Amino acid sequence: MNILVVEDDSDIGAMLSRGLSAEGFDVTVVGRADEALEAARQYNPCAVVLDIMLPDGSGIEVCRALREAGHSGPILFLSAKDEVRDRAEGLGAGADDYIVKPFEFAELVARLRAHLLHRLGDNHAGRIVAGRLVLDQSTRTVLFGEIHARLTEREAELLALLMATPNRPVPRGEIFDRLWANQGGASLNVVDVYVGYLRTKLAPVSRAGGPQVSTVRGRGFMLDLSAPAAAQ
Repeated sequence: MNILVVEDDSDIGAMLSRGLSAEGFDVTVVGRADEALEAARQYNPCAVVLDIMLPDGSGIEVCRALREAGHSGPILFLSAKDEVRDRAEGLGAGADDYIVKPFEFAELVARLRAHLLHRLGDNHAGRIVAGRLVLDQSTRTVLFGEIHARLTEREAELLALLMATPNRPVPRGEIFDRLWANQGGASLNVVDVYVGYLRTKLAPVSRAGGPQVSTVRGRGFMLDLSAPAAAQ
């Protein structure tokens, strides 16, 4: 699991990198708001540990931007600002937790693991979540706000595969191997056919500003959480 740490204090950043790495996480550390947004886009981290006071902006705005871009993993603020209104603002921006500096590393890890397990529990309960998009695997129903759509079994399997790595392309060949390799007579173009079916089912979601299935030339297909325009 990749954890993004956004912390402009190099000593704290280094301590968190060492500690979280020792706990088994892959850690990316950045010190600026613009670097945080770029790293989140590039690495799609499972969770974010975020300082509020950054040299080029506020962690509050970073948190809001991450949620608007579809980041659904836990976001934990780590800040010296300890007023009630500061905590309320952080949680109101979409964060899952707010830890005040100075802090105990063991408590940070415990809270981080608890939030990650909660997310994992949702998925194991038959619900897959990517941004505001929810797939109920038991009923093969897609939910986005008030919008819902029923999928066929194979459409649901395809969407679940794309939701597992949102904003990252999945190669056409990998999709075929995962979903159709054991079916005799199927050819690679069946992937394109079912991507078309899925785009049709998700069209109301895309028109409402939700995710879409995009083609990444030469790399495959991905669930794009940031592009509300009609699917390409």
